[in-house]
Amino acid sequence: MAHARARRGPADGHPPVRRAAATVGVIFLVIGVLGFVPGITTNFGDLHVAGHASGAELFGVFQVSVLHNLVHLGFGVAGLAMSRTAPGARAFLVGGGAIYLVLWLYGLVVDRSTGANFIPVNPADNWLHLLLGLGMIGLGVLTARGDRHR
Repeated sequence: MAHARARRGPADGHPPVRRAAATVGVIFLVIGVLGFVPGITTNFGDLHVAGHASGAELFGVFQVSVLHNLVHLGFGVAGLAMSRTAPGARAFLVGGGAIYLVLWLYGLVVDRSTGANFIPVNPADNWLHLLLGLGMIGLGVLTARGDRHR
């Protein structure tokens, strides 16, 4: 009987922090692409390059713009690139998580009806940014334990 794991998977033997960063990177890439897909992004005709006037919403909940989608794609590329080493993966998760916490704070203080809301963000984005920030930092800290020198 053949073993289901006869071939090594691409993540076999890699530290957990590298797998976590690569997974988060892939998720960001998928979300960035989905932001450009009509139907998955509601009010797609109202997708603006940037700014609070963008009426497009990913999954009908999260306000997005072209800039917002490009940020997700950029985070995805960064996550995959930085997941090539354990220190890079940890830096991506902790640093990216810190950036998302700053975005959460930005969303709390910005007047969402003005041009200062250039990303744009809505209350659903704010909650997601808080969870992403805490989750990424948690992954970066918890999965990097013992892998400092890999």
